[in-house]
Amino acid sequence: MKDVSQYYDSLTMDGRKLAAAFCKFDAANDQDPRKITVDGEEQSHETWYARRLTDWVMRLDPDPSESLLLASRCQHICRWQIPRSNYPEGRAGYLKWREELKKFHAEKAEEILREVGYDDETLAQVRELNLKKNLKNNPDCQTLEDSLCLIFLIHQFDALIMSTDEEKMIKIVQKTWAKMSERGQQEALKLSYSSQAKDMIEKALAAPH
Repeated sequence: MKDVSQYYDSLTMDGRKLAAAFCKFDAANDQDPRKITVDGEEQSHETWYARRLTDWVMRLDPDPSESLLLASRCQHICRWQIPRSNYPEGRAGYLKWREELKKFHAEKAEEILREVGYDDETLAQVRELNLKKNLKNNPDCQTLEDSLCLIFLIHQFDALIMSTDEEKMIKIVQKTWAKMSERGQQEALKLSYSSQAKDMIEKALAAPH
């Protein structure tokens, strides 16, 4: 899989605009107070997450559209600015938080893209992807959703299993699986899992939906 720098090199002058947008997205995410250490280097959590999402998009789609690449880098931009704790507990509070987050991400991304010089058509395409509209009928949106699900399974799944009862976890896995395309599901089955994660996936896929 080619990395982003190689993708830039394969583009014309517009590639410089893409690179500029990525730099601004990363600079915004670098302000995340949550830090993680990767290969001995400290970085912000949101910058790390955004780069992983771009990596997975490029893995699933070797020839991604520019809008898809842009959306992959700003999907959760500045997420820490709207914490879950600002909303009531329970499903209603969670859903309200998620909806407002999507709008916030879309607006923040649009602001940066305008600064870089993208046209209204590209802004509309990125906004549609950030809002996850037309998921099952938009291949780019589905690629983005597959990538988000795969990152969850790789990096967040085990921790959630430890803090969630089995019945609820089975439903979470089933919902995650339903959001993925067949390609995404195939990639998910190729991942290396802990014994508890593997067992949970097997139970979820075998249980009635």
